Amino acid sequence: MSIVSLLGINVLNNPAKFTDPYQFEITFECLEPLKDDLEWKLTYVGSSRSLEHDQELDSILVGPVPTGINKFLFTADPPSAELIPSNELVSVTVILLSCSYSDREFVRVGYYVNNEYDSEELRENPPNKVQVEHVTRNILAEKPRVTRFNIVWDNDDGVEEFPPEQPDADLVEDDEEAYGQEEGQEEGQEEEEDDDEEAVEEGEEKDKIQNEKPSEQSSEQTEQIEQGPIEEEIKTPKDEDNQINNQLEVKTPADE
Repeated sequence: MSIVSLLGINVLNNPAKFTDPYQFEITFECLEPLKDDLEWKLTYVGSSRSLEHDQELDSILVGPVPTGINKFLFTADPPSAELIPSNELVSVTVILLSCSYSDREFVRVGYYVNNEYDSEELRENPPNKVQVEHVTRNILAEKPRVTRFNIVWDNDDGVEEFPPEQPDADLVEDDEEAYGQEEGQEEGQEEEEDDDEEAVEEGEEKDKIQNEKPSEQSSEQTEQIEQGPIEEEIKTPKDEDNQINNQLEVKTPADE
């Protein structure tokens, strides 16, 4: 169970110029007091072909985090245009907003970002050298993609469970003759049980063929639950229906 639940993200100053800072109003709920701060990080994906061009735009620490609904403003600098391949600067890319606790990431939010020129003339006839001052960005804020991870929180001991130790088990001598007799008896019993099961299955199959009738397929399907990260869509809040209990302090890791 996650102690911190992301309730919503409101993307501010959108659309904006490529060189303008990013601003996010983040609301989350904390079910229990946390000993450490939450670390929020914004990453700009500079290239779809290599991770070398990814830029960490900013990283902040939020805390102390009390229980209840919390809200804060996250501001990050724009990416450095010179670190992005020129053929991918004016295109569609992705930004990743993630949160970690004790260096363990538990939620990641991805947004598509469309970078294009601010005039029709430049869009139809793009210059050989990118004119960053005329590039605008538009974050697809209505459809964020959220991935959640299970981590160990303060109330989890993190101790793995093992079968109970049996210190005297290796001290007992094996009776090889008795073991062989018991094994032979078990094999004989298993063969008899298999023969009985085959006879019963043949009888049931005959009855099934005689009594089988066409039936409509049930509309209900069993939903399979997979282990690992859970990916889902969330909606960006457009009003202030939730009461904000705590206004949090935002600080950079250098302040620690």
